[in-house]
Amino acid sequence: METVSKPAAAARVLAVRPVGTTAVLAELSGLHDVLALQALLLEEPLPGQADVLAAAETVMVKADSPAAARRMAALLLEMDLTVQSHAEGKLVQIETVYDGDDLAEVGRLTGLGADGVIAAHTGQVWTVAFGGFAPGFSYMVGENQLLEVPRRSSPRTAVPAGSVALAGNYSAVYPRKSPGGWQLIGRTAASMWDLSREQPALVAPGDRVQFSAVRELIEVADTQAGAADSEAPASQEPDVQSGLLILSPGLQSLIQDLGRPGHAGLGVSSAGALDRSSLRRANRIVGNDPSAAVVESVAGGLRVQAVGDQVLAVAGAPSALTIVTPSDVPGPDAPDDEGDQSEQAREVPMATAFALLDGEILTIGAPERGFRSYLAIRGGAAVDAVLGSRSTDTMSGIGPAPLAAGQLLGVGAATSSNVVGNPELQPDFPDSGVTVLDIVPGPRADWFDAAALESLCAQEWAVTPRSNRVGMRLDGEPLSRSRDGELPSEGTMAGALQIPPEGQPVLFLADHPITGGYPVIGVVVDHQLDLAAQVPIGGSIRFRWAPGYGLPTNSSPDVSKTK
Repeated sequence: METVSKPAAAARVLAVRPVGTTAVLAELSGLHDVLALQALLLEEPLPGQADVLAAAETVMVKADSPAAARRMAALLLEMDLTVQSHAEGKLVQIETVYDGDDLAEVGRLTGLGADGVIAAHTGQVWTVAFGGFAPGFSYMVGENQLLEVPRRSSPRTAVPAGSVALAGNYSAVYPRKSPGGWQLIGRTAASMWDLSREQPALVAPGDRVQFSAVRELIEVADTQAGAADSEAPASQEPDVQSGLLILSPGLQSLIQDLGRPGHAGLGVSSAGALDRSSLRRANRIVGNDPSAAVVESVAGGLRVQAVGDQVLAVAGAPSALTIVTPSDVPGPDAPDDEGDQSEQAREVPMATAFALLDGEILTIGAPERGFRSYLAIRGGAAVDAVLGSRSTDTMSGIGPAPLAAGQLLGVGAATSSNVVGNPELQPDFPDSGVTVLDIVPGPRADWFDAAALESLCAQEWAVTPRSNRVGMRLDGEPLSRSRDGELPSEGTMAGALQIPPEGQPVLFLADHPITGGYPVIGVVVDHQLDLAAQVPIGGSIRFRWAPGYGLPTNSSPDVSKTK
């Protein structure tokens, strides 16, 4: 699928760019048209529409299939936004103490002085343009450009929750303590994100915000920590007498399901298992619903003990699965020559249902290939749902905390069959060698010249230890942009290859930020994201243009040439 466009006079959608194989990016002339298109899409969804994400000058539409995404370009271009009216959002008052660390600097940069900054900030109504960065973090646009300032040259490692800030032509409130490079001008006690509310976000795109200056704040108790979605079905309540006792979580073990799509407008990514096919396989084998919660474990080392008899299966990175009985396990004070496990220890195969009897201990060894393993327990892991999902989102902090030693993981009732499934074959998993991933041109491939586009696929990129569930940080010969300037923040998705100024790609994974301001040169095809998630630290990736796409030409073909 290639960029398509038509004259602006015929419609407010100026152009539509593909974002991988399952999303498109509609470009618009300004915030008014962004909000109008968003409102229209939410009121009358396109066929196959899965999510809508407004940004500074674009609206990204995610589809439930590549076929639906291919049809969206022409439909978006035909929309007449000139007659589309959207209801004016609610007006929210936010009391602010203007004593931020950067208030004097903003006064100097704008020439207004500190008092002038306060007057300009409180003297206009701010419109929420889009969400991003973190749940509850809303980019607000003012009525003028009096407070347009650059980000700090050196971002802070920790910005306090409730900080009121400026960057570019936007204002925002930090909903939680997090790193950030915005200019801090004040603080508020307003809770921007609270999962105990019916609508967790205090403001949504289209809402209006009026800041008012106060001398002091009334502190409100924090109700969001650990808050759970009230829609968790009763059948998922854990049986505290049955489950898995976590003896060691290994390097990192998280609860994951198929994620929480549909909340991009709130700044919440889908999250969910990085290797979706392995999660489905493990659930299928033990007779669970496809989306039942499982344990996603990295690089082996997970040790669990059955509390009551359990039925388990492990899929994903091929690893040795060893089971021992309690009598084989030496106590913490036992001599080194006691606790011989050689006689009663047994191994069970991958991708096969097996029983872990009460008291028995399962250890998942280091992967022979691949990187992530998925442990399914019949009935599913019983944890509270947040926004309809039990997955852990490491970027936003939503969902269950990482598993810890001594924790009892209860068993739910998320079964789909009275029997377990047959053993299944697993695909080949990557090793420390080179893994080839197919990509399609990104929405901002035209920010790079032919030499950079060719270099992207001509070299091997090493997966660095700085990689995580947010993204894989790659190391190789840096890629140079062919144009200067900054890209206004726009929606992004898992599989996107974003190129920061230093030229080293970041391959976004499931916990990626909702919006980004660096150009996306390419996007890994959706069906290969599972493979990408299994590339180990230290492994290498080589990209190639997916068949039918080839090297981008940076031109804008006719609608009839959309693939």
